[in-house]
Amino acid sequence: MKKPLRAAAASIFGLVFIMSPIANLHAAELKVLAGGSLTGPLNELGPPFERATGHKLTIHFDSTPNLIKLATSDAPFDLGVVPVDVFKDAAAKARFASGPTINIARVGYGVAMRAGAPKLDVSTPDALKKTLLDAQSIAFLPASAAGAYVSSVFERLGIGEAMKAKTKPQTATGDIAKAVAKGDAELGVFLINVLMAPGVEIAGPFPTELQNDLVFTSAVAADTKEAEAAKAFIAYLKTPAAAAVIKAKGMEPG
Repeated sequence: MKKPLRAAAASIFGLVFIMSPIANLHAAELKVLAGGSLTGPLNELGPPFERATGHKLTIHFDSTPNLIKLATSDAPFDLGVVPVDVFKDAAAKARFASGPTINIARVGYGVAMRAGAPKLDVSTPDALKKTLLDAQSIAFLPASAAGAYVSSVFERLGIGEAMKAKTKPQTATGDIAKAVAKGDAELGVFLINVLMAPGVEIAGPFPTELQNDLVFTSAVAADTKEAEAAKAFIAYLKTPAAAAVIKAKGMEPG
């Protein structure tokens, strides 16, 4: 994030806290569960929040299945900024305070190739199908909500079985683009913001007929002792300055 943007985030959020009784809260240590695809935005937004409030953030980034496991375990946490799929699990949903969740960001899917490689066509379902079938290998994270959607697109294109032989499964979102940049995989197929990384280029988003936004939503843990601080962090993620960072990282706010 450029310095003016970082300064704006800090100053705007600081103003919010000066004008609010939240500013007088004791410093809290917030344990946050977050979707792995939010690593970039939250790593940018965390420090200004900490400086403005005195609160300390410990953010655990992970895939949807692992976030569900954590939410339903005995491990304590204070809030989540997670894929909406986490709340489709009844046991996980029960660990959060009742009421509507607050959407923070959304992002669609696309295809990435190694920087400098010949431009690929993914503009229509048929073009995407051909590009995927022509590729020697494809990196994505199957064990995630986004990975499940990618797999469903393969099935819709009628190439599910063919893709299994080409798949180079990754264990973390950040590894997808790295695999493509190093030449370990010819293509990366995942959320577009995750694919925006050094050494790779975005071939394009999924065609409209196959596109879908993954929404990241937030809620306070039902049993947290730091509810006000957790709510303050969620409110911060809805500020214009935070929205600018989210957009700069390849996602859409809200």
